[in-house]
Amino acid sequence: MTVLVTGATGTVGAHVVRHLLRAGRKVRALTRDPASAHLPEGVEVIAGDLTDATTLAPAFDGVTAAHLINFGRGYRPLRNGQEIVDLALRAGVRAVTVLGGWETGSLEPAVQAGDLRWTLLRPVEFMANTLADWGESLRTTGVVREPYGDRKSPPIHESDIGAVAAAVLTQDGHAGQAYHLTGPEVVTPRDKVRMLAEATGRDLRFEELTPGRTRQEWVTEGGRPERLLFRAFPPGLGDAELVEMLLRLYGTPNELGTTVTDAVEKVTGRPARTFAEWAAEHAGAFRPGSAERPEADRKVS
Repeated sequence: MTVLVTGATGTVGAHVVRHLLRAGRKVRALTRDPASAHLPEGVEVIAGDLTDATTLAPAFDGVTAAHLINFGRGYRPLRNGQEIVDLALRAGVRAVTVLGGWETGSLEPAVQAGDLRWTLLRPVEFMANTLADWGESLRTTGVVREPYGDRKSPPIHESDIGAVAAAVLTQDGHAGQAYHLTGPEVVTPRDKVRMLAEATGRDLRFEELTPGRTRQEWVTEGGRPERLLFRAFPPGLGDAELVEMLLRLYGTPNELGTTVTDAVEKVTGRPARTFAEWAAEHAGAFRPGSAERPEADRKVS
């Protein structure tokens, strides 16, 4: 049984690959640039782009299950979901997982309407977003300056998403399910900085900005920092519009986005990893001089 993993070099895809290998499965990894893919020995790497269905037939050939992502470059939802599903069915694929992005695209309804055994994976914020958003600031200044320091989220370890995907693709009993994936606890930005300080042994601080101060520094003074969330917003927006959308999102309570589920443990048989565990694993990336950088397919929330 060969399993195709799309987005195989990204944050989640790389973990899906590793978990499938541990389960003894043959893995084919789809990537736009095989030459730059650094994947474990034994993985078959093949070139292709999910946004261009004409590149995908070789990837699906001989595959019985596939891990798909619903977005392409720039986190934009795929528009060719039906083409992807048709190719998979013609190739003999029987089961798929679909990792959701910022918004539903054409892939989810296409798999749900077809004859594939499908399972939707809907994670909340990735713990790895912390490195993408805060890594540079914490390495160089030891400070995170953001609005709404008490906003809540149950972030999930990217390896736990990979473990769920691998389990679903290699076990029965998950067809037709949509799993809302979270970590085991609700944390705030202040909590994250505290746990990173403990993990790194550094004096790290969170400084809260008021909404007004955020507008002043990030828009008027032109100091808007890079945040993965900005990439999820519609393209072409200016700083003022981006910041207002972020403030609205951060400042609006979201019950679904703050609810902890036990889906990871139910599917994999073990508890989800905590943010403190993730922080300990990645402590070196938050110390001055670290070369570790985030991968490409981050989930934003």
